[in-house]
Amino acid sequence: MSIFVDENTKVLYQGLTGSQGRYYGLLNREYGTQVVAGTNPKKAGEDVDGIPIFASVADAVAETGATASCIFIPAAGVRAAIMEAAEGGIEFIVCITEGVPAQDEAWFFNKIKRDFPGVQLLGPNCPGIISPGKCNIGITAGHIAKNPEPGAKNVGIVSRSGTLTYQALYELQSQNIGVTTCVGIGGDPVPGTSFIDCLERFQADDETTAVMMIGEIGGSAEEEAAEFISSNMTKPVVGYIAGQTAPPGKKMGHAGAIVSGGKGTAAAKMDAMKAAGVSVGANPTEAGLLMVDVVKGL
Repeated sequence: MSIFVDENTKVLYQGLTGSQGRYYGLLNREYGTQVVAGTNPKKAGEDVDGIPIFASVADAVAETGATASCIFIPAAGVRAAIMEAAEGGIEFIVCITEGVPAQDEAWFFNKIKRDFPGVQLLGPNCPGIISPGKCNIGITAGHIAKNPEPGAKNVGIVSRSGTLTYQALYELQSQNIGVTTCVGIGGDPVPGTSFIDCLERFQADDETTAVMMIGEIGGSAEEEAAEFISSNMTKPVVGYIAGQTAPPGKKMGHAGAIVSGGKGTAAAKMDAMKAAGVSVGANPTEAGLLMVDVVKGL
């Protein structure tokens, strides 16, 4: 199994006619993802390498049965694009765009939660999601993700850091450990999908036997996740926190990764995770080796 997306997921790209949207949309299709449509009201009726372009998300959903969307448009248009996707019948929205104003993020996060409870938003400012061998939505390089094997000890990944999402996939691949799903939640102040959202689903997924969680300095998401792990997770969790040598007040390149007042430090997060029973690595490679030990013990 996998979480959020699988081989049956049909994806449309909002921004497929742009250079980045086209590049990654076609790359995702080449991986095996069902990329069934793009949207652009000025280019409706055209196509991008055989993928039809529709005037609206609602039109695309009606014609293709798309259930997921990937947003590759400038930050100023993200709020409208996300709402168009939710109102048009999309169930899983992946927003890659960075630089979205925090007030916009707070607005559409609460709007979706209140008016579209069946819609899951991932991002903004995230690398996307990959269920290896089944579906890749976003900018993750599929070749570094090892497919899960039936009956094997497969692992789920959730990461707040974009680059370390790829590192986590590489470390597990190098240890011959398959991945059910890897979710890059992004580091903005108001993420559509949280650590807890993913941990809850990995806990319920029969094919996922353990979880790797990659956090970073700033905010309280990792501490909240540690509380959830302590109270709700029976599957082992291995973790790593980026920014261990960062000085107080240092930002990790995300608006949400700000350390202040002694809170949000790497040490505090690592202590919280260890107290919850998480095996915490000093670096991504050590986290991968810790996962090897965990998998062997299952």
